[in-house]
Amino acid sequence: MAESAAEPSSPEPLSGSAGAPSRPGAGVGYSSAVRILIVEDEHRLGEHVAKGLREEGFAADLASTQARARELMIENPYDLVLLDLMLPDGNGLVLLRDWRREGHSTPVLALTARDLLADKIAGLDAGADDYLTKPFAFEELLARIRALLRRRAIEPVSVLCLGDLSLDRTARRVERGGRELELTPKEFALLEHFLLHPGATLTRAEIAEHVWDERYEARSNVIDVMVARLRRKLEADGAGRILHAVPGMGYVLRSSERGEPGV
Repeated sequence: MAESAAEPSSPEPLSGSAGAPSRPGAGVGYSSAVRILIVEDEHRLGEHVAKGLREEGFAADLASTQARARELMIENPYDLVLLDLMLPDGNGLVLLRDWRREGHSTPVLALTARDLLADKIAGLDAGADDYLTKPFAFEELLARIRALLRRRAIEPVSVLCLGDLSLDRTARRVERGGRELELTPKEFALLEHFLLHPGATLTRAEIAEHVWDERYEARSNVIDVMVARLRRKLEADGAGRILHAVPGMGYVLRSSERGEPGV
């Protein structure tokens, strides 16, 4: 449903617009390689929320109709859905019930201007995991996203390590050889994905699926550029190479103490 969205810089409760984020991952042990589907027909509101989530390191796709949301749910594995309940081509509750009947267990956070108790009960009974009424503060949206991701408990490990490299998912801190590395949210998500699959060759398509969103252009070199930037930071001050290119396939993260060939 179309809502008037305030500018992102406003600190007051908004109609869902993305305010200046404050590193919501701090103190939380979820994976930042999280892909979120936003189903919202009000363009400005949807774009603000997507922008704010991407700045936090999430991958975020945007659908403005039930039809497009259905397509994206078939095409991509989502960790969370933000669902507006009033869409131009039908009631979002119908879409939610269909997803649950089809066996989709992805957590759904319902977003709507309807604030009556009966509406909230209807949304939860239809299969929503949480319910947030508009207008809302972006910080509250992030807090509810964190809570839903914690409930998944798919990846409870707080600190990921490989050799002298450690990534603390709770403190959002990366160290190598006792030296802290300053990473962007996307670099953090990329490194985290590699650390979740140590020694495995990850293709560009797999990396894009888990770390990027549908704006990723398969013909672009954005993944190669991001990997190169991450590798430079990992190898600063003479540290050995642990992130290797596998010609014709992708990239692999492995201990620098191992002697397998790599680029």
